[in-house]
Amino acid sequence: MTLTQERKAELTKQFGKDERDTGNSRVQIALLTDRINQLTEHLRTHRKDHHSRRGLLMLVGRRRRLLNYMQRSDLDGYRELIRELGLRR
Repeated sequence: MTLTQERKAELTKQFGKDERDTGNSRVQIALLTDRINQLTEHLRTHRKDHHSRRGLLMLVGRRRRLLNYMQRSDLDGYRELIRELGLRR
């Protein structure tokens, strides 16, 4: 359910400048997307888990705010990121 260290390092290396670049907006959005996908799968099997649903909605809102920031500051990077992650917008 949670993000493992190996998966986090893999995403950080893929979307950041190096493996220690965890503060980058691209990396944060990628990590949130991975957690959102995991929670979505969890909620498909556990339909009545409303506490996790609230957490999912909070994560989606945080990702939305980061995407809005990235769209304002780096439009080309934003378009590339949503294409890489397969997000709709």
